[in-house]
Amino acid sequence: MSKTQSLPRPLHSGTASKGIKGRIRVPGDKSISHRSLMLGALALGETEIHGLLEGEDVLRTAEAMRLLGGAAERGEDGVWRARGRGIGGLREAAEVLDLGNAGTGTRLLMGLVAAYPMVTFFTGDASLRSRPMARVSDPLKLMGAQVIARQGGRPPLAVIGTKDPLPITYKLPVASAQVKSAILLAGLNTPGVTTVIEPEPTRDHTELMLKGFGAKLVVEQTKEGRAVSLTGQPEITGRKIVVPGDPSSAAFPIAAALVVQGSELTIENVGLNPHRIGLIETLLEMGADIRIENERIEAGERVGDLRVKHGALRGVTVPPERAPSMIDEYPILSVIAAYAEGETRMLGLGELRVKESDRLGAMARGLKACGVDVSEGPDWLSVKGTGKPPAGGAEIAVNLDHRPAMSFLVLGLAARKPVTIDDGSPIDTSFPTFVDLMNGIGTGIRLQNR
Repeated sequence: MSKTQSLPRPLHSGTASKGIKGRIRVPGDKSISHRSLMLGALALGETEIHGLLEGEDVLRTAEAMRLLGGAAERGEDGVWRARGRGIGGLREAAEVLDLGNAGTGTRLLMGLVAAYPMVTFFTGDASLRSRPMARVSDPLKLMGAQVIARQGGRPPLAVIGTKDPLPITYKLPVASAQVKSAILLAGLNTPGVTTVIEPEPTRDHTELMLKGFGAKLVVEQTKEGRAVSLTGQPEITGRKIVVPGDPSSAAFPIAAALVVQGSELTIENVGLNPHRIGLIETLLEMGADIRIENERIEAGERVGDLRVKHGALRGVTVPPERAPSMIDEYPILSVIAAYAEGETRMLGLGELRVKESDRLGAMARGLKACGVDVSEGPDWLSVKGTGKPPAGGAEIAVNLDHRPAMSFLVLGLAARKPVTIDDGSPIDTSFPTFVDLMNGIGTGIRLQNR
């Protein structure tokens, strides 16, 4: 039985009355971890992966790559090592690929296998089986693959790859790093040049990593948007990858330090990719005391340490064009907004409706239950804070979604009454050390006694 399918594990936030203090590191970036396992399985020679996130989502991708013939193993030193099969070297999986809760792993792997003459079956947990994959399927079909899925493109599904994949030029209807990456991964085993045009820049980990492995890739700004062009069937070679701390995971201790009085916290080795720092930009606009120290470049990625202090915050309007750079951080931003003075308006959030759950609706309901003045629309959320701690005291149903789960535990740390979530087990998908790390810097998160 997987962790996401285990018995519910209700968690109580407790309080952090003495402040959030210390120096910590959060687990490795989930997006980079998924991609490093996939490309390491295709690169000739050995790829060393330092700091791989060992959460359930990434481990599901590791198992899927093993079934496809490209396994990576964890050494006693904690370093993962893969010996690649070369472009075109994957084999048909003898079993269904069960990706659990890993939407990123599913979408990227759909692209990876689409350009191979084989059939690959995908499934996952209840949350994953409810999520639409049609926006990935549509461009893959243009490249020659077939995708058979449930209504709305939902898993379980089968990707019937093609032996004669076609390069395409595809403009994304909606900015999505996952769809862009799926097309580029399909383009690896496709002759000719595959081009993806995105209306708004999204996280570029795939492009940076492809270049690092030796693929020929060109990025240029056109009238239609940012165009990424990949020359197919390259010979890529193994390399050392250093996975920085995940900024989406760092968002939770950052938030805790901002809302709990007396807090001062340093988070080391956080990834600061320019396409991932929308939350930090927003928090600085809100008046947050956040400083970036020891900024540097490691394995092509911008990295730094974040020093965070508690202080007064004010509401702001977050423009829709910022959404691609912080789409996973809106749940925790809405919690921070509940502590700020005035209204925080978050626009362009339609993508939140089709995440692990309807995160926009989930956050609105949970915040209301905790006494916060909140309203929502199809693609926007408004939170009106008073500059004082909200009431809290609610029990929140998290619907198998790790980010609302962690967000409401953070809300309860400084609320007038602690908050309980009905199930903390989904947290293991992205941040398996969350409770221990947070309790080590001053929180009192614990299992809720029934």
